Amino acid sequence: MQVDLPGPAGRLEALHEEPPGGAPRFAAVVCHPHPLFGGTMDNHATYRLARAVRAASGVSLRFNFRGVGRSAGVHDGGRGEADDARAALAWLAARHPGLPRYAAGFSFGAWMALEAGCPDPEVRGVLCAGLALSLRAIATEAARGCPKPLAVVQAEGDAFGAPAEVEAALAGASAPRRLAVVPGATHLFTEDLAGLEREALTALAWLRAAAP
Repeated sequence: MQVDLPGPAGRLEALHEEPPGGAPRFAAVVCHPHPLFGGTMDNHATYRLARAVRAASGVSLRFNFRGVGRSAGVHDGGRGEADDARAALAWLAARHPGLPRYAAGFSFGAWMALEAGCPDPEVRGVLCAGLALSLRAIATEAARGCPKPLAVVQAEGDAFGAPAEVEAALAGASAPRRLAVVPGATHLFTEDLAGLEREALTALAWLRAAAP
């Protein structure tokens, strides 16, 4: 269902989707990759993450960051976009007050999921795909310091965050961490989108079991 969310810079264009058969068990916001490099809520990896949420019996909420599609505003270098993700989480909380909530995202969206989801006391866990450590040093700090269970799905050949680098970034965290690697894939996962979706589905099951 197409919806317009109230965002800090105005309307946020979004897509709210229920799982097959209804009776959702949780809800998740799914954040898309970098707006200045063509990222939208219809990005293939973002779509696969949202589909994994629904396959796991969750409600998925994808949305366009400010300045993308019909969303109001202009790109804000991550600051305003994190606020957009917080607004999406708040809308999801109002729409489904009884459901546990999670934050998820791909690439730039993974960083936004960390920024919005980790400080939120109502968010049970975070799912990141394609964590771009080399582009955002702050993403390493957020991934290690996040007080929530964090699952990462990384491509074997990710040029922006090799699996070994991600593993090192997660080391020493106080909360549970999980890393899955999709063999033969690069950052965009175009070589194995089904593998991304499969690992995301497994990661969501782990997150739900790991959450307090």
